[in-house]
Amino acid sequence: MKFEIATKSLQKALSVVSHATAGITTTPILENILIRVNYSNIVFTANNLEMAIEYVIDKDIKIISEGAFSVPSKLFSSYIGLIQDDQVALEMNRADSIEIKTESGKTKIKGIAAEEFPVIPSIKEELSLSLKGEVVRRSIEKTLFSSAEGNIRPTLAGIFVNISGNEATFASTDSFRLSEYKTVLSSQSNANFSQIIPSKTCFEIKSIISDDEDVKIVSGENQIAFFFGNVKLYSRLLNGKFPDYSNFFPSGYATKGTINRADLMGALKKINLISRENNYSIKMSFSSESGILLETSETQIGEGEVHLVGSVEGEDAIIGINSTYFLEALGAIETTHVSLQFESPLAPILLLPVKDEGAKKELAWQLRHIIMPLKI
Repeated sequence: MKFEIATKSLQKALSVVSHATAGITTTPILENILIRVNYSNIVFTANNLEMAIEYVIDKDIKIISEGAFSVPSKLFSSYIGLIQDDQVALEMNRADSIEIKTESGKTKIKGIAAEEFPVIPSIKEELSLSLKGEVVRRSIEKTLFSSAEGNIRPTLAGIFVNISGNEATFASTDSFRLSEYKTVLSSQSNANFSQIIPSKTCFEIKSIISDDEDVKIVSGENQIAFFFGNVKLYSRLLNGKFPDYSNFFPSGYATKGTINRADLMGALKKINLISRENNYSIKMSFSSESGILLETSETQIGEGEVHLVGSVEGEDAIIGINSTYFLEALGAIETTHVSLQFESPLAPILLLPVKDEGAKKELAWQLRHIIMPLKI
């Protein structure tokens, strides 16, 4: 195996595939990146058995001989990231190492034979569709934070994606909050798609995808693949049924507050400095006369309150909230103002964007969040 490649192209490939390498593990090969040199391209692969990424380069390369070898991801990526020469030459000159040559120097890095690298299972295609990169990225960013962590309820450790006709719905919940984002597609989908994609996979997709890329999605036998640009990303799907959440969203309210989003985020960040000693539990008071008040009970480091200007409709009320949940949901909203509405202090709190003049049309109705209140 011997080839030459532009340094920037190599650095880009490694930055992408390293998202799928395993951390410290008892199986060292999962910490490696496989380099496979074919007669017309070079394929870089990482595989942690839950997700795999391939990055294909077929331009600005000079292939001298074919072959394959795997190298430790962290060491190899760190070294290549420090190279300032325009070109890099790589050669496997022994069975256990690869030599990296530039105009300014050379280094040998030991690795593991390609035969030990795990094979990516082929997907038996049952469904295929295409989406714009911007649709995929935005939809993930606006829902991912509400997905569950850990293995207590595996079906909640991901984003539920439903695509039918010209509408795509992304939803996530950890039982304490629920986020839903709907978007109208530019073209009609010929197939109905309904799957739960693991949170880790979604996080990596949004990290490496570009808005202007077309994304082909292929699914079959509990697996899914995303093809875009030079990248092929493979992942398992989560088995099980996502909760039927359509009735969770309240249809009415007894109290409704409308407030500037940036002001509310600033106030929550101030209160968080104190409320972190109390698991970010704060009280939120709504008054038609005095507006909205945020306050935290006394902790070991102090106590605080912040008054906010806002309009309140309906009954005056006091609710308990987790301030970090609210901050994460507010961070996904792009409008200037938001509304908070609920039927009682112990009922789910519906957080919605309030349509602005000149704001993107879809923002006013496509995004909605539910956050469960705390007892006070």
